[in-house]
Amino acid sequence: MFTGIITGIGTVTELEQKGDLRARIACDYDTTGIDIGASIACDGVCLTAVALGQGWFDVDVSAETVSKTNLAAWTDGKRINLERALKVGDELGGHIVSGHVDGVAQITAMQDEGDSTRVTLRAPDTLARFIAPKGSVALNGTSLTVNEVNGAEFGINFIPHTKEVTTWGDTKTGDEINLEIDTLARYVARLQDWQP
Repeated sequence: MFTGIITGIGTVTELEQKGDLRARIACDYDTTGIDIGASIACDGVCLTAVALGQGWFDVDVSAETVSKTNLAAWTDGKRINLERALKVGDELGGHIVSGHVDGVAQITAMQDEGDSTRVTLRAPDTLARFIAPKGSVALNGTSLTVNEVNGAEFGINFIPHTKEVTTWGDTKTGDEINLEIDTLARYVARLQDWQP
């Protein structure tokens, strides 16, 4: 489990296609405090640390994960949002995020409003019904509040702090973004659809 509060920015430094995709991620974390097998959200995708060194960790990414996320577009030098797994007793500053990405949204518009940036994204049609005004979504691992919804499009705002401590300052129109819908919305929809 994660909170959607980004705790670091990593950089993809190596990519190797074996049976699965192996990625090395440079980070500012004290990797002596990370165990092999630990979960780390990488741009919102819950991945397992399979190797560690000073200032880096490796993850294996399955073909299923690549097909459901934007990880196929990772390249050497790509900056990504990182979050370590939630520990019992940690502050839950965002919302409950599983790291199980539901699909990929696309940025369709960006506009500065004061010091903030308003961003419009288009969700896949199959996920749009789960997104509600003033509800939560995780985008590239960041817990965000939805401002408005218009069909499959929805809007969010980034304040300057968020743009500085995450990779959101790097984004542009057309970028594909990992989208995880709110867990509560998923279960409410399942209960409504349930037929014994």
